[in-house]
Amino acid sequence: MTSLTSSVPDRASLGRPRGISDRALFALAVLNFFLADARDGLGPFLDAFLATNGWSPMQLGIIATVGGLVGLAATPLCGALVDGTTWKRALIAAPVILVTAGALLTLLFPTETIVWGGQIMTAVVGATVGPALAGLTLGLVGEKLFSKQISRNEFWNHGGNFASLFATYVAVSYFGISGVIGLMVITAIGTLIAITAIDPNQIDHKVARGLGHDEGEPGPSGFGVLWHERGLILLAIILLIFHFGNAPMGRLIAQDFAVELNSPFKTTAIITGVAQFAMIFVAALAPWLIRRFGLSAVFLIALAALPIRGLLAASFEQFWVVYPVQLLDGIGAGLLGIATPVAVERILKGTGRFNVGLASVMTVQGIGASLSNGVAGWLTTEGGFALSHLVGGGVAAIAILLFILYRRDIVPDNEPEDT
Repeated sequence: MTSLTSSVPDRASLGRPRGISDRALFALAVLNFFLADARDGLGPFLDAFLATNGWSPMQLGIIATVGGLVGLAATPLCGALVDGTTWKRALIAAPVILVTAGALLTLLFPTETIVWGGQIMTAVVGATVGPALAGLTLGLVGEKLFSKQISRNEFWNHGGNFASLFATYVAVSYFGISGVIGLMVITAIGTLIAITAIDPNQIDHKVARGLGHDEGEPGPSGFGVLWHERGLILLAIILLIFHFGNAPMGRLIAQDFAVELNSPFKTTAIITGVAQFAMIFVAALAPWLIRRFGLSAVFLIALAALPIRGLLAASFEQFWVVYPVQLLDGIGAGLLGIATPVAVERILKGTGRFNVGLASVMTVQGIGASLSNGVAGWLTTEGGFALSHLVGGGVAAIAILLFILYRRDIVPDNEPEDT
């Protein structure tokens, strides 16, 4: 592997830590690969697993909503914690251990108490790991290479998800639930090994929180800076609308076909695997797309994928429809997963509040995702899966309109060419 520093003559001028090693970059790739599965516990399998055990769409929607709201309350606090601590590796390792334990308990003892506790724990973990990983990445590679490294992170993340889904399909086929348990333990151990392989001395914690590398510059801005950044607020609102429509769609598709086919883990592995497969290619192409067409175009492509996805999901009931529907999920959610932290870093550059800013945006988008679960569950109960898909896809038009009107605030014209 070629070091990222080899083509960069002046490291200090790029705002990146000195002496970044190939080992650290390789460890970061491995971390993203295993963390893809380890951070989510049962992740997409939970709904299908519980649906085949008699849980209704409404019950699953309520659980997802409450878990999401708990995560929302924790996200800004976790972002501020990441900004203020040098223990970023621990903020990834400890949550992984906790969520793995919770997921194992859910599989072995799927009672209401265990399920609720596991979902709340997973929500808090998500609130911690996201900002911690972003801050760790920024502290390792610096601001100029941040968008490229985020794309690399997403490439390995989605690759890990795809590999995990394929392994789950095989494991369930041969070993049943025991195979799932074994895979969860393996991904957790892999995550812990990778995080310990990153030398903490190579993390520039000043750069990691969004401050430059110049001498004598002011310290972090107050939290009030977030409320004065018009672009950040607009970005958060647009993501709230997008995730309100997009978040429940994959869950509902998994619930529908899992019950119909009576194979929750295999069905979910196929449905989620298609999206993750698309996201691998999206992550690989994203740096070129941003460089060639600009960040605004990437946002528009991502937002436009949702209404098409909702229309397709509502129009066809055959299993083949999951392939185009989930490919569009990979394009939309995959591009936003890369574009969002890049946009936040640009908006908050020099404030020292990158991690709490990103956490704040994640909180607002999480509100949309959390509220949508209950609404989607109610719509499905009242009018079927098709109605929920149509409503979800329809709200995307609002997000597209808002972005077109305010894109200059979210993505200024003076975008860095070195993306």
